[in-house]
Amino acid sequence: QVQLVESGGGLVEAGGSLRLSCAASGSIFKINAMAWYRQAPGKQRELVAAIRSGGSTNYADSVKGRFTISRDNAKNTVYLQMNSLKPEYRAVYFCDAGVVQSAAWLLEYNYWGHGTQVTVSS
Repeated sequence: QVQLVESGGGLVEAGGSLRLSCAASGSIFKINAMAWYRQAPGKQRELVAAIRSGGSTNYADSVKGRFTISRDNAKNTVYLQMNSLKPEYRAVYFCDAGVVQSAAWLLEYNYWGHGTQVTVSS
């Protein structure tokens, strides 16, 4: 099994910054893409940013220039640096990872963390 644990959420004033972390542990051979999603109250979960194993990234238009996703493959960890935060970014932020657990099978399974709350006060 694989566990993803997010951390770094909290309450911050508008214009402030937060850095989210998500560490994967368990039976891991390699991790392909890792991503951050968010779900605001009453809304669907949406992709915020994603990063592939080679380092290429993509972002939602709403966060381009404000958020930076990065990863440390040695630590099986993905980060989300969030700057210039806005009240509308308030949501639960979830980590997602495509994990290959065995070199023999090379099948990828998708795992989710339980989320971390981000609240931005105006």
